[in-house]
Amino acid sequence: MAYLKPFLLAAAAFTALDLLWLGVVARGIYARYLGQHMRPSTDWIAAILFYFIFLSGIIYFVVQPGTNNSGMAVLLRGAFFGMVAYSTYELTNRAVLQDWPWPIVLIDIAWGTVLCALVGWFSWYFSQNTT
Repeated sequence: MAYLKPFLLAAAAFTALDLLWLGVVARGIYARYLGQHMRPSTDWIAAILFYFIFLSGIIYFVVQPGTNNSGMAVLLRGAFFGMVAYSTYELTNRAVLQDWPWPIVLIDIAWGTVLCALVGWFSWYFSQNTT
């Protein structure tokens, strides 16, 4: 039960921010650079599996260790987790896929860093400060 509340808070924040990012803010950027790689429709099974695994990582590595830390420590831990995770994906793609664009690598790493910092902090803060 100690993980359920922060997980649900993280899921709400991550979903809202990521859908805003993917569906509105960066939609044109992805279409421009990755149009040839994009699916006509989302594979929701893969998306849900990713969200579940990734959010579990945020809770385990960012939120739970932050229980006795400051909000700044949680923000920094979240930023580092996001940078590592998104760098792993983007730099692997750049290394092995032909024509994987550098702008997407840099944009996604920056986005993952900010996203995970915010989601981790949000989940930590509202888990600590609500009943």
